Amino acid sequence: MTRVWDVPTRLFHWGLVALLGFSWWSAEAHEMEWHQWSGLVLCALVMFRLIWGVVGGSTARFVKFLKGPRTVIAYLAGKERWQGTGHNPVGGWSVIALLVLLESQIVTGLFAVDVDGIESGPLSYLVDFDQGRVSSGIHHLNFNILLALAGIHVLAILFYLFVKKRNLIRPMVTGTITESGGQPALPLAPAPVWRLVAAILASGLFTYAVARGFQF
Repeated sequence: MTRVWDVPTRLFHWGLVALLGFSWWSAEAHEMEWHQWSGLVLCALVMFRLIWGVVGGSTARFVKFLKGPRTVIAYLAGKERWQGTGHNPVGGWSVIALLVLLESQIVTGLFAVDVDGIESGPLSYLVDFDQGRVSSGIHHLNFNILLALAGIHVLAILFYLFVKKRNLIRPMVTGTITESGGQPALPLAPAPVWRLVAAILASGLFTYAVARGFQF
């Protein structure tokens, strides 16, 4: 067994799944206060992941799993078999796509204004009513795109599980993989604890400032 995923990365992954589901439910149930709280926790979570992608453990860092166009095309064409640790060349960029969509979802929610102007994002005071309504429309559309990407993500996991006979869920639960021949997995090089604490504090303080509308 080789440890390849650190605890913060796994907590981000499963926390994201839970919060997206809760955000959808709270919006559908018109529980907008809960929806805003969920959005703020998502904001902290995504901010943490962005920081952790720079200073975190080896397999969490963007520079470790983002590959160039030639590598991605070769992988898609079947000319290159991925034997590395962590995300494959396509999976790495899907992480970035997800983070971009999440950032768009959070930002548009912060500026969104509802039709009666009562339930609005904490930064909605910075825009006029029409701009806030546009932000709200983008917020709804972007969430549908997020759902589509999540669906593709699930289908990819099922494809790897049933076609390629490779379980991608277990490593994100246990943080470890079992060697099965080929190139051995590179073990995780964890980040020091002080970086984790700093990342948590930075993402928490930023989200607190957002929640206050940067008004102190």
